[in-house]
Amino acid sequence: MSTNTITEQMTAAGQAIEHDSFAIIDREAGPHAYTAAQWPVVRRMIHASGDFAFNGLAEFHPDAIDAGLSAILRGGTPIVADVEMICVGLSAGRLAHFGLRTRHYIADADVIERAHAEGSTRAVQAMRKAHRQGELDGAIVAIGNAPTAVLELLRLIRDDNVRPALVIGLPVGFVSAAESKDLLAASTLVPWIVVRGRKGGSTLVVAAIHALLALAEDRQRHGG
Repeated sequence: MSTNTITEQMTAAGQAIEHDSFAIIDREAGPHAYTAAQWPVVRRMIHASGDFAFNGLAEFHPDAIDAGLSAILRGGTPIVADVEMICVGLSAGRLAHFGLRTRHYIADADVIERAHAEGSTRAVQAMRKAHRQGELDGAIVAIGNAPTAVLELLRLIRDDNVRPALVIGLPVGFVSAAESKDLLAASTLVPWIVVRGRKGGSTLVVAAIHALLALAEDRQRHGG
């Protein structure tokens, strides 16, 4: 039983339901190849979606978990999202405990204007604006909707030496979603978490970050 407090459900009944759900997932998932630190992230993806396919589709850079926890425990780390839904979905109380702040630029007027002018997507321009704002280096970049955000971030990593602490790249869809994640998973320049194929979405990104926050609280309690 977890002894976390900040990253737990707020009522005993809620905690019991969540813990029972996790126990069912552990039992029904069966054997898996994930480490003890990676599995809670995958388990929360399954919990958020009801889809056991993520046991196998989710993949991790070897340094992903440690990089994410270091960024969280450092405090003040921006979480730069491709869409507002991720920012809204994250627990404000859990973020505040670690001094984390969320950012998204997808709906900014200048982002929309540049996307129209250059014939690109808002997601591309939002990543460029985050870079101009100095938000990407050392950030947790959370992408659940737009494959073009992943592709543009990879260009910035390659060409502009941008270095996020961790990229959670889980765009969902049929055009370039699988391909963008394959390219991210081929990168050796930054740590990443991906879900192979067409599946993904902002809900899964939120689940992954909440799992990392729970792991961070556990490490914090043990003085790690």
